[in-house]
Amino acid sequence: MRRNGAEDMSEDDERQQSPRSDLEFTSNKARYCKATGSASDHPDQVLENVLENVLHFLTSRRDRNSVSLVCKSWYRVEALTRSELFIGNCYAVSPGRATARFTRVRALHLKGKPRFADFNLMPPDWGAHFNPWLLAMAKPYPWLEKVYLKRMSVTNDDLATLAESFSGFKELVLVCCDGFGTNGLASFVSKCRQLRVLDLIESEVIHDGTDWISCFPQGESHLESLIFDCVEWPINFEALERLVARSPLLKKLRLNRYVSIGQLYRLMIQAPQLTHLGTGLFSPLEIAGQGDQELDYGTAFAACRSLVCLSGFREIIPDYLPAIYPVCANLTSLNFSYANINAEQLKPIISKCHKLRVFWVLDSICDEGLQAVAATCKELRELRVFPINAQEDIDSPVSEVGLQAISEGCQKLQSILYFCQRMTNEAVIAMSKNCPDLVVFRLCIMGRHKPDPVTGEPMDDGFGAIVMNCKKLTRLAVSGLLTDKAFEYIGKYGKLVRTLSVAFAGDSDMGLKYVLEGCSQLQKLEIRDSPFGDAALRSGLHHCYYMRFLWMSSCRLTRQGCQEIAHAMPRLVVEVIRSADMEMDDFVETLYMYRSLEGPRIDAPKYVTIL
Repeated sequence: MRRNGAEDMSEDDERQQSPRSDLEFTSNKARYCKATGSASDHPDQVLENVLENVLHFLTSRRDRNSVSLVCKSWYRVEALTRSELFIGNCYAVSPGRATARFTRVRALHLKGKPRFADFNLMPPDWGAHFNPWLLAMAKPYPWLEKVYLKRMSVTNDDLATLAESFSGFKELVLVCCDGFGTNGLASFVSKCRQLRVLDLIESEVIHDGTDWISCFPQGESHLESLIFDCVEWPINFEALERLVARSPLLKKLRLNRYVSIGQLYRLMIQAPQLTHLGTGLFSPLEIAGQGDQELDYGTAFAACRSLVCLSGFREIIPDYLPAIYPVCANLTSLNFSYANINAEQLKPIISKCHKLRVFWVLDSICDEGLQAVAATCKELRELRVFPINAQEDIDSPVSEVGLQAISEGCQKLQSILYFCQRMTNEAVIAMSKNCPDLVVFRLCIMGRHKPDPVTGEPMDDGFGAIVMNCKKLTRLAVSGLLTDKAFEYIGKYGKLVRTLSVAFAGDSDMGLKYVLEGCSQLQKLEIRDSPFGDAALRSGLHHCYYMRFLWMSSCRLTRQGCQEIAHAMPRLVVEVIRSADMEMDDFVETLYMYRSLEGPRIDAPKYVTIL
């Protein structure tokens, strides 16, 4: 389960826009002619030059995609002015095709494995290698400055090549990536003298025994963001302290659990300009904790007057919580998803957080804690409540009581992820009415096929109310006891839903048929352990081509049915995935289907069969 900032940037990426600064290039006719030929090649050269200058200010990916479809001239100019390239599936297009069309890219956003890889539902070594993209970009993009990768396989050699190939490289963000270690990080940071951002978020970093923190170049650093809270190894704190001291532009710093609260104090004294802070271990280290008790942590926090985002708090000792009181009034984001605190420990903090817009927390705060949040945080836009124990069929400290309190007190809410063991239709309906601006609604009722505990009825009406009353809804995750009626509601009213996640739900193939025929904007569909089979999938063939991907695991699909779909839709890649130790039979364990301009990939492992 991912509980850091990874999902903020990635799972709702359709709503994000590229920053304007990445599109601000100088434009002149000579440069244009050099790239596309002489003016006589294109009678509309003057109009294209004007259009080129205008498109520099168009930052939305969707708007740019629409512009490129107007005519051949606009298609050409849009490609020339696009500086930030987003590829939602690394197998949807080849690196060569992308670099041939977009020749002036400065920033690459690339996504690999589907989201269920986060939950160990995909065998290791499935693919999504960064290396082919890196090799293809080296010559066409000498001015590349930024790479954002999610669920990609990155090696130490890739990191070294990245640093060597792009002399002006500035930003690297690795979210849920694997395959690299401290050796690769050391090589990368030592060669990137203009590095501004190094964010390692929920990635698996191999410990190669290298002190990578010490490898940053000496002298004043350009670092603006350094995130390494996912690194499960001790770091050289003295080197980190020196790095922070010579980074006057540093705004974001998230530490791992090997940095104690005493060491945090020393870093905060060096960097009072921080706006985002991940505290690491919010208690003393046994081996380095002498004197930590006497430090005035409250003064250190008070000195960070620009602090608006707090996270971390691993292995927390609640006695240290009062230290953050001085910054609470200014906080817009607070992440307690690693802090096992109760309602009484939360109340003195949350009562001061009147500006809070994003709040992540464990369900250890109980319904009482959520009621305290509802009473204070009137500006709240995003709430995530994670389980401290994700096992099924146990008592959960949060319920419909906490959800209803949030819906009544935080009516500006736009996004919610809520794990619980029990929920009522009444509470979900109340949220649909009280929070009509919801864009993301993810309710995860742990335990399979759980009905409304008060009425004994399925949760159909609750989810039906969400899609009916929340007109801006683009992402929905459903759970609990659901019949085909719930999916009929989703297909009828969820016209803007782009991402739908389904687990242990539905009666028959009709449920999936309602969704595929009704949700015209659907881009990503994730289904597991549900009674949908070949007939349901065939019913939505006309829509599948326009989706980014469809994932189905432990459903009722057969190899023959998937084969028929592959023949009927040759532009779709149909992958049948089995466990590495499982023999091939007619039952399909996992289906991953996505559109691609290139056809089947060539790096599929043996347990992946492409039909």
